[in-house]
Amino acid sequence: MIITQTPLRISFAGGGTDFAGYYEKGGGAVISSAIDKYIYVVIKERFDQKIRVGYTRTEMVDRIEQIEHELVRECLKLTGMTGGVEIATMADIPSEGSGLGSSSTVTVGLLHAMYAYQGILVTAETLAQQACHIEIEVLGKPIGKQDQYIAAYGSLRRFDFQADGSVGSEAVVLSEEKRRRFGESLMLFYTGITRQADVILSEQKANIEEKRHSLDRIKGQVAEVEACLLSGSMNKIGRLLQAGWGWKKEMTGRISTPEIDALYERALDAGATGGKIAGAGGGGFLLLYCPPSHQEAVREALSEMTELPFCLERDGTKVIFNARR
Repeated sequence: MIITQTPLRISFAGGGTDFAGYYEKGGGAVISSAIDKYIYVVIKERFDQKIRVGYTRTEMVDRIEQIEHELVRECLKLTGMTGGVEIATMADIPSEGSGLGSSSTVTVGLLHAMYAYQGILVTAETLAQQACHIEIEVLGKPIGKQDQYIAAYGSLRRFDFQADGSVGSEAVVLSEEKRRRFGESLMLFYTGITRQADVILSEQKANIEEKRHSLDRIKGQVAEVEACLLSGSMNKIGRLLQAGWGWKKEMTGRISTPEIDALYERALDAGATGGKIAGAGGGGFLLLYCPPSHQEAVREALSEMTELPFCLERDGTKVIFNARR
């Protein structure tokens, strides 16, 4: 039996510039962090050659091609596994529409577990590249590359997406005091609104050329956020998040809703200095930057929403249980 633990993520700047339609004409960049909320993948040997897949439903099939869960199916194909296994996925958060990168986290965790099951050691770079290949090239999902990379590498990182498709990864190294201050000022609230991210992302992808000026501004924020983190000027980050959220809403009318805007304004009135909807937008989790002295007031203002306490995670995907025969 193999169990992998792969972190979800929050993104602070650069979202949308990790799409090929943008970075192939001058490069893109994001700054994001893994968090201590995870997706777990379990693979266990079966006594026969069937394949059992457990998630929100259960599948039992004889051949890989019969699997309806497309991520499991394509990961099995790529890693060369044939059958005789049970595979289950479990998550710390709602399984769809969270905005925390759950789909790509599942893909990275599946690949890692399947390689470990076969006794094959792979790098974070390989896992990220192969997860991108499966989701973007094989399955044709309208997504970028940042989620796969942060799930594989973990930590607080800047990723640079080059025009040739290569990806540069660099950890943003902070002192313990700066890291603590930053982490303690972040809050996540679940809006309770679910949405199909593919619909929103497809529209964003189609609008890249028309809205390139907005994406240029969003990309420019990566260096600003990184500079604030390294210098300890944390209070500026809330305003940067707020500006980036405004530019992102220019990409498509589906990014926000009147209900989300009202929740956000209540948070600002209570003392948050900025924030945004995590991920594609339209629902899922609301990320806020808020000084600890105002956080109780924000909780009261958003009392109908569920808060998700979290910490920044240092590690990327890892095997937490390995009992191979």
